[in-house]
Amino acid sequence: MANPDATFLERVSRIVGRPHVLTQAADVAPYLVDWRGRYRGRACAVVRPASTAEVAGVVAACAEARVPIVPQGGNTGMVGAATPDASGNEIVVSLGRMRGVRALDPANGTITVEAGVTLAHVQQAAAGAGLLFPLSLASEGSCTIGGNLSTNAGGTAVLRYGNARDLVLGIEVVLADGRVLNALRGLRKDNTGYDLKQLFIGSEGTLGIVTAAVLKLFAAATTRVTALAALASVAQAIEFLRFMKRALGDRLVGFELVSGIALRLSRKHHPSLPDPLPGHDWYVLVQANDSAAESPLGSQMEVACADAATANVIVDATIAQSQEQADRLWALRENISEAQRREGPNIKHDISLPISAIPPFLDDAAAALASALPGAQLVTFGHLGDGNLHYNVAAPPGEAAERFLANTDEVNRIVHDRVVAAGGSISAEHGIGQLKRGELAHYKAPLELEMMRRIKAALDPAGLLNPGKVL
Repeated sequence: MANPDATFLERVSRIVGRPHVLTQAADVAPYLVDWRGRYRGRACAVVRPASTAEVAGVVAACAEARVPIVPQGGNTGMVGAATPDASGNEIVVSLGRMRGVRALDPANGTITVEAGVTLAHVQQAAAGAGLLFPLSLASEGSCTIGGNLSTNAGGTAVLRYGNARDLVLGIEVVLADGRVLNALRGLRKDNTGYDLKQLFIGSEGTLGIVTAAVLKLFAAATTRVTALAALASVAQAIEFLRFMKRALGDRLVGFELVSGIALRLSRKHHPSLPDPLPGHDWYVLVQANDSAAESPLGSQMEVACADAATANVIVDATIAQSQEQADRLWALRENISEAQRREGPNIKHDISLPISAIPPFLDDAAAALASALPGAQLVTFGHLGDGNLHYNVAAPPGEAAERFLANTDEVNRIVHDRVVAAGGSISAEHGIGQLKRGELAHYKAPLELEMMRRIKAALDPAGLLNPGKVL
């Protein structure tokens, strides 16, 4: 297909306003590269609609002119799902101007927001009503709700509240032909046929463009307790998880595993961060919250950690004595990805496993990687409470990044073969995008792939929505 002509761009300009159709190289450039700098494409224009009606008008124009669309939110994704290809034929539809909070219903415990609202803004709006929106990511200041839903974002509170799809009651989506599916219902019970919203959550913009959503809100915490524990092994970390579940119940919100290598890397690039328990192989960051007044949660955390130490489940622990101390402990965990980016390219894996399968997987994968790539550094961290590991393989000291990255296919096969054999998933929360299309085709059951393609063909028969992603 040839590049869209001036007539098409003029039509789109009439829909969104000429200042919001970007075509100059300097204006378009930030939208053409992903956050990691791994993927870089071209686009005939970046279009910035400000309403659902404008999105629908743009999509209808694209459907008529056969112009492919790449939806984009905060552009913080990890798999290249929001980056256009190299053809220059696609348009990027950026939803960053759709920043409205349409409704906040404290009695119903819901907030209705547009796709371009940042996650942090949703959290702040909920907090202003004395409530909590629990989705929490390191990129929450810049990632947007549309992107969070299109990737089914996970984050650090999945143990207590679930993934993004568990936090959505209703959704508004622009379909491939420009029609609008308005299912913005704030109902917790609605058994009237297929739950259509779940088709679009996690579909990475390949089935429709999410423009708004009704999200669940929860009681805000009045007491927050953060602890960092040191352990000798991942098996101990899993026993500690069971220990804390028994002690704290559903007040246990986050349970983050961090290897000693990952923690040291975080501090190397952020030297002002604390180092309260130096020199251990493994760490767990524990977050517990309670919405009850005068909660004894702090003393219960202290007793639980002391009992775990007495039982030789953990080696040592420290409990934050202020919110500032808690924030600094969390910064150790949240800055690992940025530290890795500064350190240099690495081969990333966002995997999930049955929790019981994690220790043997780590042992087996480490041995296989040591044999295949002597000296490679394993930077392991993630959400142990829900079985999600970020298992990243970095080059040996002194090895050129380009030379090391040439091993990506071999490393992926070593890691993903073992993940799938253990009943796990090759993508826990980052999605498929461009990065894992080949891996999905390799590991997904043929019948599942067939059904996914049939759904794609039914909802986007011309293949104009985010082509080249997922399938």
